[in-house]
Amino acid sequence: MSSLTRRTALAAALVAFTLPAHAAEPLRVVASFSLLGDLVQQVGGDRVAVTTLVGPGADGHVFQPTPAHARQVGQAQLVVSNGLGYEGWMPRLLQSTGYKGPQVVTTKGVKPIAGTRGHNHDHGHKHDHGRHDPHAWQSVPNVITYVKNIADGLCTADAAGCPAYRANAERYTAELKTLDADIRAAWAPIPAAQRKVITSHAAYAYYGQAYGVRFLSPQGVSTESEASAKGVAQLVRQIRKEGIKALFVENISDPRLIEQIGRETGVKPSGELYSDALSAPGADAETYVRMMRTNTERLVRAVRGD
Repeated sequence: MSSLTRRTALAAALVAFTLPAHAAEPLRVVASFSLLGDLVQQVGGDRVAVTTLVGPGADGHVFQPTPAHARQVGQAQLVVSNGLGYEGWMPRLLQSTGYKGPQVVTTKGVKPIAGTRGHNHDHGHKHDHGRHDPHAWQSVPNVITYVKNIADGLCTADAAGCPAYRANAERYTAELKTLDADIRAAWAPIPAAQRKVITSHAAYAYYGQAYGVRFLSPQGVSTESEASAKGVAQLVRQIRKEGIKALFVENISDPRLIEQIGRETGVKPSGELYSDALSAPGADAETYVRMMRTNTERLVRAVRGD
């Protein structure tokens, strides 16, 4: 065999040795809802194929899995969920599919906030999430914990890809730290007493805790909760008394209740916030980072009365 032939054979062998790491089928990951799907994609990169059960613009509170969703979970190599009772349907879905693979609960290590049934804490609530508010992703520092948990889970499911997952997580965490600093800077000029916002349901307690904003809502932590007439009347009185200017509907909620409150108080709704779901691709909340920047920009502008 000539030296050229030997070199060609050696090169071919090296390609054959390294090719499977790149040409292998992507890791099949099922994420419970759109926001987690984005986080998994950020950490997993091109080594993962992410399926999201509750898609952009859809409400995870009222989600009902179909046989197609069960098949997706049954074929998954990793399942990622939020926890804290957000996906009340997930245990039944996992049981029905017989899924035995690794799971990631992204809120592991997050300090939960006690759940609330609404502005008055006495509203009727047909489907409670339990003792804790599940919307922990509304705080960027919490999502940094989410990212670590996702990287750990991906490493468990695909040890060969672990260096790539760790590198992606480190890069994305740096982006999240910048996002967190930018949100704090956006609120800094606004007096604490002025930072009051009305939203459709109680989805922003973690944002409020992290960034010093007081959120009030006619509904509790689930969009399935029912706002009582007494609670709405009290909220209307509070808006009038305190001169609250920021009134928002949410992308997953029926706007009629907020519109009613707006009519009764004379406060025009300030627009739409993103709470439990990302927007469709190409819109202004197609990723978690864009969602948080869009929400913050709209909140600050409304609170200032712009």
